[in-house]
Amino acid sequence: MERRTIEPRPDWQPTVEEQGLIYPLTRYPDDSLRPYWDESAYYVFTLPEVEALEEVVEELHRMCLAAAEHIVAEDRFADLGITDPRVARAVAEAWRRRAELPSVYGRFDLRYDGTGPAKLLEYNADTPTSLVEAASPQWFWMEDRFPGADQWNSLHERLLAAWRKQAALLPPGSPLYFAYSSADELGEDMMTVAYLKETAEQAGLATDWIAMEEIGWDRLSGRFVDNRLRFIRSIFKLYPWEWLTTDRFADHVLDTLDNGGGTGSTLWIEPAWKMLLSNKALLAILWELYPGHPNLLPAYLDGPRDLPATGWVAKPLLGREGAGVTIHEPGTAPALRDEPCCYQQLAPLPDFDGNRVVLGAWVVENESAGLGIRESSGLITDEYARFLPHVIL
Repeated sequence: MERRTIEPRPDWQPTVEEQGLIYPLTRYPDDSLRPYWDESAYYVFTLPEVEALEEVVEELHRMCLAAAEHIVAEDRFADLGITDPRVARAVAEAWRRRAELPSVYGRFDLRYDGTGPAKLLEYNADTPTSLVEAASPQWFWMEDRFPGADQWNSLHERLLAAWRKQAALLPPGSPLYFAYSSADELGEDMMTVAYLKETAEQAGLATDWIAMEEIGWDRLSGRFVDNRLRFIRSIFKLYPWEWLTTDRFADHVLDTLDNGGGTGSTLWIEPAWKMLLSNKALLAILWELYPGHPNLLPAYLDGPRDLPATGWVAKPLLGREGAGVTIHEPGTAPALRDEPCCYQQLAPLPDFDGNRVVLGAWVVENESAGLGIRESSGLITDEYARFLPHVIL
């Protein structure tokens, strides 16, 4: 793994915007705009390096599925902050019937510097973003800059294959809706959903488009409807399950949930069992089940325990883009947060020329599918992180 600098293409901004990345710039607190898509540098991997990382990702995914089975079998929903019995029952049923429910993708965030084993930082299994830039613009960047080279990137092909394979699990005779929240001002969620909708259409599925805020509830039929009053039988949403099960329509979601077998009114993708994997408590349960595993970091739910010697990170059980994460350097006195957290050993992100890097390794239908790289100036990968392309040489 190596970071190399390069001169950006003169027309890089309109080029990536045409490829779906309509948010190539990030606005900073001083009101300045700086590149989010950053092609002033790139990362180089060897093929054996990527093949080894692919094996790590697929092993981690299998371990996460085993941890989900453990959570359901041992009724450990409270450890995930799932205290509503109805939600717990819905998640457990979705897990038991997961073979009947479409499930498309997830993203592992890994700490890796090219020298030691990759370490799992978290698993974004419900509403992962940065898919557009990982699947499309960085592939075309490689073709422009390094024609004939390769990239850890089979995302598009694997997404099409996943939709084709899982089409039979969708309710017949109605389109698959794709939903995003209109509260997203940057357009990232909208374009992620638009890209997934495009892959579903290319796979032969009938689709439609709706904002979460436009979904209606028909009192007469007791079903969710679109803005033309058509029943919504299946829907992909870039909207976290923890919001879906706590907002004002939560009772309707649970009452009409199709958890496989067509027994409900609405089938949601990703399915409810993804709540088991998108929760930071998963990190502690993995360490409990696989203590000492080379790709895991020590993590606990009841406090930092022995971690003050090495430093630790306190992570809220739910959250995106580093929100609420606090870093505690070695020697810091142990302390508990007021909110439920996962306390994970501090593993500072690798420093490449002053840039802190995290690898986002994608999984599509249980298989490794691609890589997206984000850099930040600090130890927490937040909303000011930059996306950099990579190549296999």
